[in-house]
Amino acid sequence: ALARLGGGAELGEAFPDPTACVPERARPDAQRRRGFRIGCTADGPAGPVRLDVAVQAEPELRVVGERLTADGQVLLETALRDPGKRAVQAAWHTAGPTPVTRGPLPDDRLGTALLPLRVAGRTPGQRRVLAAAEQMVVALRSAFACDPEPARMRGPVTAGPGRLLGGCANLADVLWRTRAECGRRHAQFVAAVRAGCAGPVADVLARAEGATGTIRAALDRGDGVRTDLRRLGDGELRYVALALVLLTGPGVLEVDPAGEVPAALQTLTVLADGFDRGLDGRQRLELLRLAARMCERGHIRLVGAVSDGSWAAGTEGATVVHLDRD
Repeated sequence: ALARLGGGAELGEAFPDPTACVPERARPDAQRRRGFRIGCTADGPAGPVRLDVAVQAEPELRVVGERLTADGQVLLETALRDPGKRAVQAAWHTAGPTPVTRGPLPDDRLGTALLPLRVAGRTPGQRRVLAAAEQMVVALRSAFACDPEPARMRGPVTAGPGRLLGGCANLADVLWRTRAECGRRHAQFVAAVRAGCAGPVADVLARAEGATGTIRAALDRGDGVRTDLRRLGDGELRYVALALVLLTGPGVLEVDPAGEVPAALQTLTVLADGFDRGLDGRQRLELLRLAARMCERGHIRLVGAVSDGSWAAGTEGATVVHLDRD
């Protein structure tokens, strides 16, 4: 949701079912309002920058407060002063003759993403605000939510631009592209597939199907036998898709890369809810090791949610965070 907001999406697009985000025990106030909070920290050249957003879900969806902080200093703060107006009152740090600049911002978009359009950058304070806001926005935009759906990966796909979707339904189309573009990366992908799939794997192929213009993917077993992806189990398909994601980058995944950041300095964050769903013990460990190797290179990060993180504890390059349900 934050990634969508960072890319300029409206609140309703980021939260299509906002009431589902409201804590179950949250009580409405005197105006029958209920909501939730969401936020994150983005580290980078400007240091750790914290974003906190308060969202009103009922009776109507709107941002009621936002705060951007760095080193304990509030750089941007918004608040809903007049519920009758579709705007929040914003104040951002300037450190010039006027230490704070105030103005209205829309209540259906992320104020941090709008700051580069409102702050001139004349004073050191303004430049600091811009640096923090741009760091946060670039971090949010450079996120790819990935949840492979095996049922949609088994059939043929129409040839397209070769950019992998979050559900990985167009995996065959992407394999058609990546196999031809980078032999070294494809060899690493084949090695990863070999480690996580049953039976021998000499190659992973994508082929066009006659006059239909569709593409199918298959595992080359090396002895003249090719196993179509539709024969693979759910766990194997999820494993293949996640391995491909970890070995590619913004140019291959369906994300909105930050054009103002050189490609060599861009970092992609892969968000994988239910990361280990359908995987056996060997597959999840192989994926975790692959993720650690790729993250060590500095161009990708993986945030995965699992039901039990004990199997990942102690793996070099991985951190297990236990969420408190209370």
